[in-house]
Amino acid sequence: MVKHNNVIPNGHFKKHWQNYVKTWFNQPARKTRRRNARQAKAVKVFPRPAGKLRPQVHGQTLKYNMKLREGRGFSLEELKAAGIPKKLAPTIGIAVDHRRRNRSLEGLQANVQRLKTFKAKLVVFPRRARKTKAGDSTPEELATATQVQGPVLPIVREKPTAEFVKVTDEMKSFNAYSKLRLERTNKRHMGARLKRAAEAEKEEKK
Repeated sequence: MVKHNNVIPNGHFKKHWQNYVKTWFNQPARKTRRRNARQAKAVKVFPRPAGKLRPQVHGQTLKYNMKLREGRGFSLEELKAAGIPKKLAPTIGIAVDHRRRNRSLEGLQANVQRLKTFKAKLVVFPRRARKTKAGDSTPEELATATQVQGPVLPIVREKPTAEFVKVTDEMKSFNAYSKLRLERTNKRHMGARLKRAAEAEKEEKK
């Protein structure tokens, strides 16, 4: 029997929770299947690399924007600066994204350099073995060509280096708090001081 001024028990426990549990038992098999597909693709497209060359971009949002990652494709501006026609780029393994805009000069220069490095290392096979065209690689380069395994020109993230300095007596005697308070006061009174100085200057001219 329910006693005192409490909530009347009203539990709903017959929900068949087992029907709503999401399992992921196919994960290991999917991993194997994806790996086999990658290997099959590499064999099929030989001697081309299985992946495409992609630009280095910064992640979105404040949490990730200091990190570099691979983007969708190179912008038309980057391709133009590197001297690669936009119609030719997809045929030699370069991803193109016509929507992307370059908002910083550093990013543009980094990706142009990436394209130039790729272009210097690129080995272009002739479509017909006996008939070579302008832009095709030499027979010596074709003989030594190997297929790229993994990502094309992987992005190298530079580790920041810390610089150590010797602590001087001047550093020890410096009081940051009082300095900040002083600068805040100076900023607050700056307008009044400038006005006073201007008035004094007027008085002198009279």
